[in-house]
Amino acid sequence: MIVVGMLSGTSADGLDVAVCSIEVGETVQLEVLRHAGVAWPEGLGDRVLALLPPAPTTVEEVCAVDHALGRAAADAAVDALDGLDGDLVVWLGQTVFHGISDGRATGGLQLGQPAWIAEATGLPVVSDLRSTDIAAGGHGAPLASTLDALWLAGPETRVALNLGGIANVTVVAPHGVTAFDTGPANCWLDVVAHRATGAAYDVDGALAARGTVDRGLLEHLLAEPYYAAPPPKTTGRELFTAPALDAAVAHAAPHIDAPGLAATLVALTARTVADACRDAVEVVGAGGGMANPVLRRALAEALHPIPLVSADERGLPADAKEAVLTALLGALTWHGVPGVLPGATGTATPRVLGRISPGHAPLRLPEPAPAVRSLEVVA
Repeated sequence: MIVVGMLSGTSADGLDVAVCSIEVGETVQLEVLRHAGVAWPEGLGDRVLALLPPAPTTVEEVCAVDHALGRAAADAAVDALDGLDGDLVVWLGQTVFHGISDGRATGGLQLGQPAWIAEATGLPVVSDLRSTDIAAGGHGAPLASTLDALWLAGPETRVALNLGGIANVTVVAPHGVTAFDTGPANCWLDVVAHRATGAAYDVDGALAARGTVDRGLLEHLLAEPYYAAPPPKTTGRELFTAPALDAAVAHAAPHIDAPGLAATLVALTARTVADACRDAVEVVGAGGGMANPVLRRALAEALHPIPLVSADERGLPADAKEAVLTALLGALTWHGVPGVLPGATGTATPRVLGRISPGHAPLRLPEPAPAVRSLEVVA
């Protein structure tokens, strides 16, 4: 199958898109044909961020953004397929809320109306991948555990790391797989960089490189109870909000400058990620944060002697790994294969994920495929 995978992460700065050739069987054959980052139309990212708690909003605006995101995703899918005969589009959407109560996921909301994608491409669309896992008792995230477990399985423990707005890890051990969010990666750093420089993120880590870590503020931030909670667990911008960061700074370091705050946030990410990887022989990193040399260097130092390598070195594009994951999950759904491994997100009952929107032709699903046991990335 030729499958388009698309999502927008917690940074809400645009779409990651990957077009993959995928053959589903006991060993999945996956080849990345092309991938790209696509910016949202002007102003749409700001509208997404304006929906996030604790900001007030209206149902009218939620509806409008839902359809605006769907139209933008449809345009991106059409562009991605230029010259290719696609079979399926998979759309993970834009998360605007992830509910947690007493350590359990209560629900989540991903925006981006898939009907626009189906109409523009004529192809069936798999969407809403998280809700099925939540209904089955899981956290609905991080869904990367499926790709990571098939990709990195072996006799020794390896960790797949994604540095998006929130950092998440998949611990692939011989005895099983656990996936969870470790805490903020770019979401707070983006806020600081935008306030200080006007840029959407800390370009090349230049702001953090000029700063000195404030140890008092770092220890205050590390006292957040989320870090001590046992996995599986998930979090998001609902907890790590800009007002929450401002309150922490006002309490522990009211006179800190922007470079110092950026450096402290880099140290926070490095520390919380490293604490999740202590038993690994290797950490394989992906996501936008891997392109930040200051963050990458801090991570390497915090992880030492455990090596940090890029997903590119293991055959998958580091800046599009989550889009590749999305394509894989949709292909599994299409073939009737559960998209989450037992225990990875907290559920003991893996399910076939998501919902399918028909394209222009009647739906004709294949016979369910056998259980998937491994992944081969084709160069």
